[in-house]
Amino acid sequence: MSPIFLGVPLAAIAIALPWILFPTPTTRWTNNRLLSLQNWFINRFTQQLLLPVNMEGHKWAALLTSLMIFLITLNMLGLLPYTFTPTTQLSINLGLATPLWLATVIIGMRNQPTHALGHLLPEGTPAPLIPVLIIIETISLFIRPLALGVRLTANLTAGHLLIQLIATASFVLLSMMPAVAITVTGVLFLLTLLEVAVAMIQA
Repeated sequence: MSPIFLGVPLAAIAIALPWILFPTPTTRWTNNRLLSLQNWFINRFTQQLLLPVNMEGHKWAALLTSLMIFLITLNMLGLLPYTFTPTTQLSINLGLATPLWLATVIIGMRNQPTHALGHLLPEGTPAPLIPVLIIIETISLFIRPLALGVRLTANLTAGHLLIQLIATASFVLLSMMPAVAITVTGVLFLLTLLEVAVAMIQA
């Protein structure tokens, strides 16, 4: 469950606060360095994301880019000590995954029904296997948001638990075996770098 402080769930604060960290656009002709870096990153990400998509799909750019920046901020802030990571909660991940997945399925069925339904049956399937394959593909389609939500939750939670365990071991071993504690701290530093990469990849 989300921790509660003074009657306020920390998940709500953790979700609302990251937007404060981003610089607001300026009305001046030239931007400062931080704003220029932010704009460059957003432009590069959007360009890479929408490169294989036709012009009709570019209307999703604002939604997908803002969602990615939102998730990457939550994941990175969650690596700081004494912070709460909302993306380790399955309810929040499924709350983000299910509507977006449903939107893609509905829009696919509405705009290209033949193409969307064609994914349920691979080409060249033997006739006796057709009913079974359609059922399997339909189940896999409906289970996709659950699988992706669970994967995101599990990856982030496992990383946080590993950092917690290794940090505790390093602290306990410091008085008994300083050499081992220093080695464990080195491993902890490398694991933290890995978790930063995982936080970005999962977003």
